[in-house]
Amino acid sequence: MKAMKQIFVLAMALVWGIAVQAQVDPVNKDGVAIGGYDVVSYFSGEAKQGNKAYAAKHNGVTYYFASKANKATFAQSPSMYLPQFDGYCAWGVGEKQAKFPINPETFDVIDGKLYLFFNGDFNGEPFNTLPDWSARTSELKKAAHTSWPKVKNSK
Repeated sequence: MKAMKQIFVLAMALVWGIAVQAQVDPVNKDGVAIGGYDVVSYFSGEAKQGNKAYAAKHNGVTYYFASKANKATFAQSPSMYLPQFDGYCAWGVGEKQAKFPINPETFDVIDGKLYLFFNGDFNGEPFNTLPDWSARTSELKKAAHTSWPKVKNSK
């Protein structure tokens, strides 16, 4: 019985690890943003999973927050906390002029703006766009902001 319990715990840990590394669309089919992560939490340097109990809607999208305080902070000025490029991978917009899904735990906050990144399996290999973004931030940030109006309207 003890062995079964250990196997179950290990299996759950593996599933959780895979889920955490999964890429998500900026807004899922249910209208929830950023895989349910708290957009306010990024500004304290940590990606925190939000809670449905602290949900708020903005422009038809549902955001979850880790605390009542973060929900209230968001409500005061939502635009301050929204990710750039509607939550798509900043590197993808700047380097490839394309919309890539994101890993909600791979992010950067620059000049008070939230940028999210792809970090997962690509063609069978691990691929994290944040290191290249970090090495070329000025160049890629400028390219992304220039490209976004066209990319935003693409499918």
